[in-house]
Amino acid sequence: MLPPLRVGVAGLGTVGLSVLRLLDRRSAALAALTGRPVAVVAVSARDRAKDRGFDLQRYIWFDDPAELAASPEIDLFVELIGGAEGPARAAVEAALGAGKSVVTANKALLANYGMTLAKRAEDKGVALAFEAAVAGGIPIVKTLREALAGNAVDRVYGILNGTCNYILTRMETEALSFAQCLAEAQRLGYAEADPSFDIGGQDTAYKLAILTSLAFGTMIDPEAIAIEGIESISLADIDAAAELGYRIKLLGVANRTPAGIEQRVHPTMVPRSSAIAQVMGVTNAVSIDADAVHELTLIGPGAGGDATASAVVADIADIAKGQRLPPFGLPVAALAPLQRAPIQMHEGGYYIRLSVYDRPGAAAAIATRMAGYNISLESIVQRRRPGDEAKHAAAVPVILITHATNEKSIHQALEEVVADGFIAEKPQVIRIERE
Repeated sequence: MLPPLRVGVAGLGTVGLSVLRLLDRRSAALAALTGRPVAVVAVSARDRAKDRGFDLQRYIWFDDPAELAASPEIDLFVELIGGAEGPARAAVEAALGAGKSVVTANKALLANYGMTLAKRAEDKGVALAFEAAVAGGIPIVKTLREALAGNAVDRVYGILNGTCNYILTRMETEALSFAQCLAEAQRLGYAEADPSFDIGGQDTAYKLAILTSLAFGTMIDPEAIAIEGIESISLADIDAAAELGYRIKLLGVANRTPAGIEQRVHPTMVPRSSAIAQVMGVTNAVSIDADAVHELTLIGPGAGGDATASAVVADIADIAKGQRLPPFGLPVAALAPLQRAPIQMHEGGYYIRLSVYDRPGAAAAIATRMAGYNISLESIVQRRRPGDEAKHAAAVPVILITHATNEKSIHQALEEVVADGFIAEKPQVIRIERE
């Protein structure tokens, strides 16, 4: 049997401790699987005195994670600190600079510096593995990088943030407001005290940037992603979606178009009959459209200590077996620059909710503005919810469903509708993804 793979772990939060426990529990099985023992020998965290309910006395302690990363005591560095800058980045760079393989769950670091770090890993002949950075326990990185090597991918999309999916699920199933569901998510630990990174769509965008590179063989470019969060979603939208046969999900979508790769994160109406519409609560799902397998959907826990630790340990096992693949499937030099398809070129159906003043000519004016941009309306529904009258006594809720059109036309038409002065508040626009 080969000598042990000596592992150093930086970051002893929920995921870090789950990794230690999982490696303990599976030590014999991992040795049999990889042909060598896998042993954590050193750790690092901010507070050495904190009671974590786990015996850390057997490990060498490092106050500085970068010092641990470069230490001759370890062969493999596991970064579970988080954040694109600061200790996490310094430690990963130190490990790669010292010729050590790295396992990380840090989507922010990869989205912002993935290409630089991957090139350094390639130059040093070591691994940079990050299955846990996207969709928790779902093995989406390995699926795109290895299992689908015989496929050309046309689209990858999914529910990549459990906090947002939990909020939208509670809004639908319990008729609770966005604010109520967010407060409950924070109480249960699904959302941070400052939830903007999740509910604003940035967390999903970072994960989508990584998936885009793996799916299409391109450089990562997080700035090329159009991002909208779920803050504006109301119970009126949830109810309307149900009546129309849809559910609202925050999706990250990347697809190949004649103009390049389109990347977008936004609330989306998906058919209730679709696989992705059935994914509720904190669960994640990723769907891949490819030429050989057609459509493949992976569903599973997107966060949590054990689920994320499962992905981390899978990467550790691959490295113990000697696997040293290019981190993003192709060598960095072979990745194509991302040709960005602007969101204005996106074509599809749209849900539009307007609060229209009950005045003569209002409906005709709105229809004229839509027609002026060749926007064909599939349906027009006028409906009130309890409480609407108190909000805008002189306004009527009107819902428009369009046939396929483009983003630019929708926004231009709505700018003119707003300028006409017939609506009481900002229009709500939600894209529709049909099967």
